[in-house]
Amino acid sequence: MIRLSSLSLLGALALSACGAPQQADVAPLPTPPMASAYGPPKPLIGLDAKRLIARLGEPRLDIRDRTVRKLQFMTGGCIVDAYLYTSARGKEPTVSFAEARWPDGKDAELSACGIS
Repeated sequence: MIRLSSLSLLGALALSACGAPQQADVAPLPTPPMASAYGPPKPLIGLDAKRLIARLGEPRLDIRDRTVRKLQFMTGGCIVDAYLYTSARGKEPTVSFAEARWPDGKDAELSACGIS
């Protein structure tokens, strides 16, 4: 009888060692940087096609592919390309990337095109 009791006690001790880590064992997570640490907010990012068109007018081009939609606008003397991707199934595609250039092909900042 004593043997069975000793085995039970040993088993209980072994299982107690497998418990959750103590609070002192867990390192605190670092505080994430402020959004401003990643640079200034990007205009147009996050807009869906309806809001983008309401803001910039009718697009010159509307190209749809299986995974992306590209809308091209002429605004403020610039050619602006906005690329809309779907973030999750069933969600409306939103602008993930936008770029601008002058009609001669040189890169332009969106702010130079009157977009802020």
